[in-house]
Amino acid sequence: MSVIDWCVLSLTILSIIAYGLWKSRGAKNIEGYLLADKELPWYQVGLSVMATQASAITFMALPGQAYGSGMGFVQLYFGLPIATVILCKTFIPIFRTLNVYTAYEYLERRFDTKTRSLTAFLFLLQRGLSTGLTIYAPSIILSVILGINITYTTLFTGGIVISYIVYGGTKAVAYTQMFQMAIIFSGLFVAAFMVVHLLPEGVGFIDALHIAGKMDKLNTIDLSFDINSDYNIWSGLIGGFFLQLSYLGTDQSQVGRYLTGKSIKESRLGLIMNSIIKIPMQFAILVIGILVFVFYQFNTPPVFFNKTEVARIENSPYKSDYKLIETEHNIACEQKKIHATALIAAIDRNDEQAIAIAQFHLRQEDTITQLTKLEFIHLMEENGSISDTNDTNYVFLSFVTKYLPVGLVGLLIAIILLASMGSTASGINSLASTSVIDFYKRFINTTANPQTYLDASRWATAAWGVFCVVIALYAGKVGNLIEAVNKLGSLFYGNILGIFLVAFYLKKVKGSAVFYAAIITEVFVIAIWMNNMMAYLWLNAVGCVLLIVIAWITQMVIDISQKNSNTI
Repeated sequence: MSVIDWCVLSLTILSIIAYGLWKSRGAKNIEGYLLADKELPWYQVGLSVMATQASAITFMALPGQAYGSGMGFVQLYFGLPIATVILCKTFIPIFRTLNVYTAYEYLERRFDTKTRSLTAFLFLLQRGLSTGLTIYAPSIILSVILGINITYTTLFTGGIVISYIVYGGTKAVAYTQMFQMAIIFSGLFVAAFMVVHLLPEGVGFIDALHIAGKMDKLNTIDLSFDINSDYNIWSGLIGGFFLQLSYLGTDQSQVGRYLTGKSIKESRLGLIMNSIIKIPMQFAILVIGILVFVFYQFNTPPVFFNKTEVARIENSPYKSDYKLIETEHNIACEQKKIHATALIAAIDRNDEQAIAIAQFHLRQEDTITQLTKLEFIHLMEENGSISDTNDTNYVFLSFVTKYLPVGLVGLLIAIILLASMGSTASGINSLASTSVIDFYKRFINTTANPQTYLDASRWATAAWGVFCVVIALYAGKVGNLIEAVNKLGSLFYGNILGIFLVAFYLKKVKGSAVFYAAIITEVFVIAIWMNNMMAYLWLNAVGCVLLIVIAWITQMVIDISQKNSNTI
């Protein structure tokens, strides 16, 4: 990056962190530190909810997802509006009326201590791992830009977030997130504009969509019902509904955002705002990835987008093999330019025969570039098992750093880093609040003064920050990061959601039945996942339904057993 880009990047990040620390000064007790004194307006609640979800993974991996697989990923969010209705009707009023710090406090009042503790533990496990992945994402950026080992950039990015979240708590998170989202929205518009601007003269936005459509990249909705397909309308509406309901309704990183609202109304409006904006935002990010794909029909992309892995091969005994692969790849890309240009001309003439011919040849050359990539990956595997064979996380980053003008590179890198900071901060904050409220305050130190709990919250924040950094150091093997986070959540979210739905709607089911059902359900869900029996989105629905059914049956068995015991 240029000096100007570094200045833009540094000033953007430092000014937002400084503002957040200034606005969050003076936290005197645990409510101020963990819940921002419950004084935030609806729009800030909504932006905080969105920023918690919109990590660097979103802005790095999502364009790469669209580049490789098209628009189908957006179906994941089709269940969000339905989930929002239930959240506003049931979850928010209950949590706000009971005046809880975490969602899991409610479970002890409804069931018992062991059920609350098990659910909180499941949350800590999956959120701790997921937050580690959100730290890893910006570390990739700095590693690529600076050309240094990703271990050092991981320690650096994790250290920045830990430092300001330990001091400022939830207020620091909320106020920084508000400005982060404003800059992020601006940056998305600029990124989309620049991709179109960099297309060849005479090729506009509509032309780009035509090419993407002919290459099967605009496959937004898949109506087929396939339980092994990750993204179709049914997995999105059903599996996505359960995922979103559990994430927004039972994950403390989200619950903690809307508990900061001034009132039930403000919390509801914040969630509704998130529901209205979320799907268009994700759609827009995917479109940017599609535009980048079209851009590379007219420009030669690298054989592999991860420059670190390319450099490793270039300095290995497989260098000559790589050069042959690169030559074949470049020849195919030159042919793609010719056929893409011919396709645009045929579309302009509405010549169906010419369109079919150009489309056939373009796809043929695209297949060759995919095969050269597979050949390169084979070289990576031959060269050493430490190689990261998935480069989707590097697609957008590679485009930004190579093709965008001075100044914009720094801005877009700042956007990705800011997104990571916001999401990571919320994750660490929720881990700390759950640890202190559901374990430390409940079991270890039940009668301490407010300052002790405030100090414990800061120490817990620092400890979880270190844990997440350690996880980030080992996150390089998970493939596409945004899929990895959703897959990890799907192992636990359905189970946790089922516990809360039983609590809300099956009043006859007691704590012991739910506790044992949760353990059994988690074993089943993990077994289904390990044996690849269905696509990961369905695990959310399966886990929830299993928990409810097993808890209901278990309670019946307990009731019959107690009845027989009393009769005897």
